[in-house]
Parts: sequence; C-alpha cells; structure tokens
Amino acid sequence: MPPSRDSSYLDPYRSAIKQHGPGFAATLWGSRSAQQLRFDVMIDLAGFKNCTIIDAGCGNGDFAARLLQRDIAYRKYIGIDAISEMITQANERELDRCTFLEADMVHDADVFNGYEADYVCFSGSLNTMDDELAMRLVRRAFDAAAQGVMFNFLSNRPHARWGDKDLTPARRFDTAQWLDWSMQQTSRVSFTQAYLDGHDATVMMLRDGDE
Repeated sequence: MPPSRDSSYLDPYRSAIKQHGPGFAATLWGSRSAQQLRFDVMIDLAGFKNCTIIDAGCGNGDFAARLLQRDIAYRKYIGIDAISEMITQANERELDRCTFLEADMVHDADVFNGYEADYVCFSGSLNTMDDELAMRLVRRAFDAAAQGVMFNFLSNRPHARWGDKDLTPARRFDTAQWLDWSMQQTSRVSFTQAYLDGHDATVMMLRDGDE
C-alpha cells in the first residue's frame, strides 16, 4: 500500500463543513468584508487583464465571483481545492470563464502545471500550514506561473488592537522572514499590509526580466 499522506492542513476545513456545510462559514474567513478586501488587494496589485489565474485553495469560488463583480477582464480562472463539497458548490454557481477542479495542491506535484497560468494566487489558503510547507508550495506555484504568484497571510507585525484576537485554526507568519525569502526568489517583490491595520499581509512575486 502507498504511504499515507498527511492532509492535516485540511482538517479545520473538513470540521467546518461537518458543522456548517460547504458555505461561507466553511472557508474560515472571519467576515465577507475582510475576505473581499483581501481579494481587492490582489486585484489592485496585479490587474489580471487577459490573464489566466489559478486560485489555489479556491473554496466555493468567492474570488472568481469577486473578479466578475469588479468586471475584471481576465482570460480564464481555474479554481483548485481538495474539498469535494466546496468544488461541487463552486461548479453549481456556473461562473463565467471559470473551471473548478478537485485536487490536493500539497500532494499533487503537477497541480499547477498544464494550464499556462499567468498567476497562481493563494488567498487565505496558507493559513493552516507551517512556514516550510507554505514556502515549498509557493515556490512550486512560482515555477509554474508565467508572470508570478500572489499570496496573503496573517502578519506577525499587526497593530496592537489585533493582539488578543483568537486566530484558531490559523496562525501568524513571520513577515520579515517571508519578505526575505520572497526576495531570494526574485528581485521583483511587492508587499503591503496597509489594510486591516497590519492584521494581514499580501505579497506579489513577479518573474525577473518580465515587464
């Protein structure tokens, strides 16, 4: 028999689906407004015009819905998620220029290949991983993307008002460490946590030499 694969990073989502079903609550976002703000930060950084986007850990397709709501002229969107219930619900939405696929982005080494993606995006989907796993995943995505990757995470340099917030099951990443790591991959790094008073951070890594 093949060795078992550790999918513990998915456990909080599976528990949420058992409790709430495959709706918004199962995405583990704190609020819809905060979710959409994070999407907007990514959209404003990249634009995505005429781009093919992979949404890694797409849930039920809320990022795709936000792209359409803002009338973003993307070419194609591919949503990937390991939770079958979420993919089923995403497909039921019949969103324009969108394809939703069930796949485990951690264990499928080729999950980002074959789509000619311009960008691979992670919005909230790294929050239940440790740094080593998350960095390995972002690096694989960067290798597969024609233009670059975008990801957000909970920053460990937030305003004091966030100090007592219960983040379970998510965790904060070392922001300085992630910026240093990103700049080791490419010189073209954009960073902001000028939203939500530093509670969250967004990084865009673009390929060197591209305009």
